[in-house]
Amino acid sequence: MPHYIRAYVPGGSYFFTVALLERHRCLLTEHVDALRAAFISVWRQRPFHINAIVVLPDHLHCLWTLPPDDADYSTRWRLIKTSFARTLAPGERLSDRRQKKGERGIWQRRFWEHTIRDQRDFNIHCDYIHYNPVKHGYVARVADWPHSSFQRFVENGTYPLDWAGDPETIAATGFGE
Repeated sequence: MPHYIRAYVPGGSYFFTVALLERHRCLLTEHVDALRAAFISVWRQRPFHINAIVVLPDHLHCLWTLPPDDADYSTRWRLIKTSFARTLAPGERLSDRRQKKGERGIWQRRFWEHTIRDQRDFNIHCDYIHYNPVKHGYVARVADWPHSSFQRFVENGTYPLDWAGDPETIAATGFGE
């Protein structure tokens, strides 16, 4: 069994990638209201700030900042994933292991996390999040993707409406997703 070492920094900011188990499914955008409700429900129990987010059909990226005395993002993700899965009718393919454990086959078990080191790291990850729909070919312009915090960043003056990302900065991230 793999041994994952996660960085837990109280009050830290973190970049996450969370994906569906079956990457060809479009559950996240088809049920974006249920996903939003899951986030809100968990936020009410265990507050956190979503600095940036993009929801794609089969995965999402987001950047959170946790409260000063809190580093428990893992529980938040477990609760979000569970809450969202409960809104979907059963019927997905299940491995023997998932059946034995009584699990759904909606989400990949793990998620990818990166602890944000400084403002430059924060900015690079925000750019990556917002550019992702273009990277995956869903839209030609960042502003055209509806399931993103990009419009909020335009409203607060962080990006111009016609922002297209800096290809060198985005390529420099080395992100595979």
